[in-house]
Amino acid sequence: MSTATKPKHIGRNISRIRELKDMKQDALALALGISQQMVSNIENSETVDEQRLIEIAKALGVSVEAIKNFSEEAVFNIIGNTFQDHGTIPIITTGDYNCTFNPLDKVVELYERLVQAEKDKVEYLEKLLNGK
Repeated sequence: MSTATKPKHIGRNISRIRELKDMKQDALALALGISQQMVSNIENSETVDEQRLIEIAKALGVSVEAIKNFSEEAVFNIIGNTFQDHGTIPIITTGDYNCTFNPLDKVVELYERLVQAEKDKVEYLEKLLNGK
C-alpha cells in the first residue's frame, strides 16, 4: 500500500481562499485582467503556473505559500483559537481590520450634518421668500 500523499489541488485552494475573502470570480478576474471563465478554469486546475500563482496571490492579498499550503482544517483551527480574543486570520487577511472609531458615532454625526443642511436650506428659502 502506498503512503505517498496526493499533491494539493492549487485551483481548489485558490477558490476556497477567494470564497473566504468573500470575493467573486468576476472580481478576481478583473484584478488579474482576465475573464471570469479563465478564473473558473484556473480554479478547476490541479496545478497553476508559478507566475500566474504570484499574480493571484497578490490579487487575493495572501502569499504564494498560503495558497500552496492552504488547509481548511488549519483555517478552522485559527478561527477557533482566535475568535475569543478578536484575532485575525493571518493566512487570509492582509491587515488588522479592528475599528478605531464607534460606527454609531459616525451615524449620529452624519445625521446631525443632514439636519443642519436642511435647516440651512429652510433658512435660505425663507430669506428668498421674505426678500421678494
